[in-house]
Amino acid sequence: MDRSLYLEKDISQQPAIDLLRSMGYTYISPQDCETQRGNRYHVLLKDILRGQLRRLNRYAFAGAENEFSAANIERAIEDLDEPLSDGLVRTSEKIYNALLLGKSYPETVGEGKTLSFNLNYIDWGHPENNLFHVTEEFAVDSQDKLHNARPDVVLFINGIPFAVIECKAPQISVDQAVNQMCRNQQPEYIPQLFKFAQIVLATNKNAVKYATTNTPKKFWNVWKEENTVFLEDALARYVTGRTPTEQDRNLISLFSRERVMELMRYFVLFDANVKKICRYQQYFAIKEIVKTIQQPDEKGNRQSGVIWHTQGSGKSLTMVMLAKYILMELSDCSPKVVVVTDRKELDRQIAATFAHTRLHPARASSGRNMVSLLNSGKADVITTIINKFNTAEKMEHKNLSKDVFLLVDESHRSNYGLLATKMRTVFPNACYIGFTGTPMMKKEKNTMAKFGRLIHKYTIRDGVEDGAIVPLIYEGRFVEQTVDEANIDLWFQQTTKRLTEAQRDDLSRKWSSIRRLTSTDARIKRIALDINVHFTEGFQNTGFKAMLATNYKRDAVRYLECFKQFGDLTCAVVISPPDLREGVDDVDEGADDKVIAYWNKMMDRYGDADAYEEAMKHQFCAGDIDILIVCSKLLTGFDAPICQVLYIDKELKEHGLLQAIARTNRLYEGKDYGLIVDYRGLIEKLDTAMDLYSGAGLENFDSGDLKGVVVDVMSSVAGLREAYTQVTELFSDLKNPHDPEEVEMFLADDKKRERFYYLLCVYGKALNLVLNAEQAYSAISKEEMKRYQDAFLFFSKVRRSVKIRYCDAIDNQEYEPLMQNLLDTHLSVAGLKQITSPIDILNKDDFERELENLGSLRSKADAIASKLTRSISEKYQENPAYYDSFSKRIKEALDQYKEKVISEAEYLAKMRAIMEDYHAGKSTVTYPESIKNNVHAQAFYGILSAIFDMDQDVTVSPDFAAEIAEEITKIVARHSQVDWTNNKTIHDRISQDIDDLFYEYEKEQGFKLSFDTIDKIIENVKTVALRRF
Repeated sequence: MDRSLYLEKDISQQPAIDLLRSMGYTYISPQDCETQRGNRYHVLLKDILRGQLRRLNRYAFAGAENEFSAANIERAIEDLDEPLSDGLVRTSEKIYNALLLGKSYPETVGEGKTLSFNLNYIDWGHPENNLFHVTEEFAVDSQDKLHNARPDVVLFINGIPFAVIECKAPQISVDQAVNQMCRNQQPEYIPQLFKFAQIVLATNKNAVKYATTNTPKKFWNVWKEENTVFLEDALARYVTGRTPTEQDRNLISLFSRERVMELMRYFVLFDANVKKICRYQQYFAIKEIVKTIQQPDEKGNRQSGVIWHTQGSGKSLTMVMLAKYILMELSDCSPKVVVVTDRKELDRQIAATFAHTRLHPARASSGRNMVSLLNSGKADVITTIINKFNTAEKMEHKNLSKDVFLLVDESHRSNYGLLATKMRTVFPNACYIGFTGTPMMKKEKNTMAKFGRLIHKYTIRDGVEDGAIVPLIYEGRFVEQTVDEANIDLWFQQTTKRLTEAQRDDLSRKWSSIRRLTSTDARIKRIALDINVHFTEGFQNTGFKAMLATNYKRDAVRYLECFKQFGDLTCAVVISPPDLREGVDDVDEGADDKVIAYWNKMMDRYGDADAYEEAMKHQFCAGDIDILIVCSKLLTGFDAPICQVLYIDKELKEHGLLQAIARTNRLYEGKDYGLIVDYRGLIEKLDTAMDLYSGAGLENFDSGDLKGVVVDVMSSVAGLREAYTQVTELFSDLKNPHDPEEVEMFLADDKKRERFYYLLCVYGKALNLVLNAEQAYSAISKEEMKRYQDAFLFFSKVRRSVKIRYCDAIDNQEYEPLMQNLLDTHLSVAGLKQITSPIDILNKDDFERELENLGSLRSKADAIASKLTRSISEKYQENPAYYDSFSKRIKEALDQYKEKVISEAEYLAKMRAIMEDYHAGKSTVTYPESIKNNVHAQAFYGILSAIFDMDQDVTVSPDFAAEIAEEITKIVARHSQVDWTNNKTIHDRISQDIDDLFYEYEKEQGFKLSFDTIDKIIENVKTVALRRF
C-alpha cells in the first residue's frame, strides 16, 4: 500500500471520524450507505430521510395533528433531488431554499377537501431532533462512469449530505486536497454530491481550509476560533490521550452540531450566481454585534457600535448576513433593519440576497418613501442610499421604535457627524451599527466613543495572514523634474538600460514623437514613459491590469494622449463632468479645452455620465482596458480584483491613501500581491521592520492599526533566493543536474513532477517580482541575476518537455500567462513556445510536431506510451476487450525495455507500430464472422467473453457469444433515443429485456447463468451502451 495513503487514512481520516463520532455523529458504513442510495450515482440516504420526514412533520387540522401521506413523503424525497440542468450553483440554491424553508404539499382533509401544508427537511428550531451521520470512502459514480470519485468523509443531516471532507497525509500540501475537491465538482465528475453540500473542507491534519459549493481555490478560507472557552471545553471533552491538532480544532469549530446548523442557516448566501459561506471574522463579528445590541445604553436604547473590517474582507456581505440574522433570530420583537450605503450596486445586491428568506426587502426610492415603508410595516429590511436622509429629516414623521437597526456603511466619514445627526432626528431611539474598512484615526476614536464602542475588528495584517486579501508591495519611483532637453537622452538611457537593442529603438521612436509636447508636460510624459515600460514589461500579458491616480482631470487626459502615442496599451479615463469639482485640489483647475473635448466625446458615445462610467468599469473588469486613469472617482468603493498595480501621481493622505491602495488587494486567481508604484514620494520612509507607514499623513493613526499595510519591495530579493534554492535542491542528488535527459528521467515519478511544477511556479513568481522592481533589480549583482535567469530558462524547457513526455495537463494554469511573459519579455527567448493543453494522440500531425520537440529516442517513446495510455483510459468503456489488447502490447514493450531485452531505438519502433495500429483500428482481438462488420456487437462480445472467461461453470462457443452480442445490440438500439443518459425508465427497460433474453435461452436451449452473472452483464452493457449510442 502507498505509504502516503496509509498516512492519510491513519493520521488524518481516521482521527476525523473518531472525533466526529465523539461529537455526536453516528457512524454509518459505506456498504450501508450504498444499500440506502439505490446506486452509486445517487447520494441521499433515503431510508434515514424517509424516517426523519415522517418523524419531524405533522400538519394540524381541526385541532388534530396528522401525519403526511406516504405519497407526499416520497414526493418530498424526489423533489429534493433537483436535476442539475440549471448548473451546479443554481441547483444548489434551489436545494438550499428547500432545506431552509421546506416545501408545500396538498393533503386531503375533512370531507374530501384539499389543503396545502408545509413539510420541513430539517428542524432548525430544535437541533437535537435531527439525525447526524458520518461515513467514509463514499464512492460516487460520475454520469459516464469514467470520472468516479470517492470522497474521504461525508457528513449527513437527516440523510442529506451537507459536508464533504478531503483528507491528505501531513507531507502533502492542503492545496492538493483543495484542487481535488474543486475537480470533483466539475460537470464530468460528481457534482450531484456537491449540489447538497453547504461546507467543503480540505485537511492534511496540520493545515485546514474550508469553502462551500463551487468556491474557486483562491477563495478557500481558514477558520480561527475566537470563542476560546467553547473550543477548549470541546477539546477537553472530545480529544483525550493525544495532543489536539489543527484538524481537531477546525472540525469542532465548524461541525459541532449547533454551530454547523447556525452556519448553514444564517451564514450561507447566494450572490449573483455565486454561493458564499462566511469567513470566521464575519461570523464572530455578527455574534458580538448580537450580544452588544441586547445590552442597553445610558438612554435605555439598544447599545450601538462600530465594526472595523479591513477593505476587501467582505464587509458588504457581513452587513447582509447581519440583517438576515437579526430579522430571523430576534423575530419576537418584530425588528426592522435599514441598510444605509453609498452605492447603488450594494443596494441592489442586498435586496437580491434576501430572496432566500421569508423576509420582505424593499428599496427606498426617497426619504419620504423610506419612512412610510417602515411605518406601514410592509417591509422588514429597507435598503437606502445615504443621501435620502436629507429629505427624511425635513419630514415631521419620526420613528420612535427601539427595534429599528441602522447598518451604516460609512466609508466616507468626513460628513459622518452631520449625517449621524440627521439619522438621529428620524430614528431617535434606533440601534446604529457602523461599518468601516479603514482604521480609525486617533481623533476619530473619540467621536466613535459617542456613537458606540468598537465591537469587532479585523485588521489589514489579519486579512493578509488569512489569505483573505493579497499583501501590498510598495515601490517608490522618482522621476527627476528638472531634466532639460539636453539631459533627456541621458535620462532615457537610464530608464531603458534593461531593454534589448530592438526594444530600445522601438521606444526611442515613440519617445522622439512625444518630445514635441510642450515642456510643461515634460513631467507627465516622462512618468507616462516609465509606466509604459514598467507595465508592458511586467504585466501586459499576465491577465492583470492597473489603475493610475492623477491630481487633475487635465492630467488624466494628457496621460491618455501619451499612452495613445506609444501605442502599446489600451487605456481609458474616468472623470466627473468638467464643471464638477473632483475634490479640494480642483478649486483652481478651471475649464480645460482638452478635458471638455474629451468629455463631449464620451457623452456623444455613451449618452450620459452614469452610462459612461458604468461602461468604463465594465470594460476594465472584463480585461479590455490595460490602465484605467482616474482622479477621485473609483478610488473608493470600486472592486476590480483584476487590478494588480496602482500608479500614484496624486496627493493622497489618511483614509484617501488607504482606500486608494486597497484597490489592488482583492483576491484573484494567479494574483499573489498588489503593487503600489508611488511617483509622489507619499511614503517617504517605509519602516520594513515594523511594516509601518510613517509620514504620508498617516501619523494620525495608531501604529498598531496599520501593521502589515505594505511591505517594501526589497523583501522580494530574499524570496527569490529562497525559491531558487528550493527548486535546485530538488535535483541535488543527481550525478549531472544540468543534463536535461537525466533531469527528465528523474521526473518520471508523478509526485516528484508535481513538486517540481509547484516549485518552478513559486520561483517564476519571485523572479518576475524582482525583475519588475527597479530597487530590487539593482540590489542583485549581474552574475547572480544571470544565474537566476539561466536557471529559470533551463527549468522552463524541462517543464515543457516533461509535460509532453508524461502527458500532463497544464499545472498552475492561472500563472501560465505570467510565466510566458517572463520568457518573452525579460529573457527574450525565441522558440520556447507557450505550453498548451495536451494534444490528442489521434490528431496525427500535431502530435508528430510535438514529438519533434523532444530530445532522446526514449523520451519520444515515453510520450507515445503516455498518450496512448491516456487515450485508452478515456475510451476504454466503449469496447473494453479491444482497448485491453493495446494496453497489453504497451506493457509488454515497456517491460522489455526496462529489462534491457530491447534497445531504445527498438522501444521507439515498437511504440510507433502500436500507435499506427491504434490509428488504423487494427487490434489483436479476433471476432467471429457473423459480427465482423458490426462494431457495437463487437464491443458487447468483448464484455461477454471477459465475463464468461471468469465464470468456471460456463462454457460458451465464440459463435454463440457473438449471437448473444447481436441480440443485445438490437435491444439497446431499440430503446436508445435522444438524451436517454439519465432516463431511468429506459435503463430499466433495457435491463428487463436483457434479463428476458437470458430467460428465453435457458427455457429453449438450457443455457443457464447465475443471477450475479446476468446482473454483471447488464451493468457492463449499460456502461458501454452509454458511450456508444
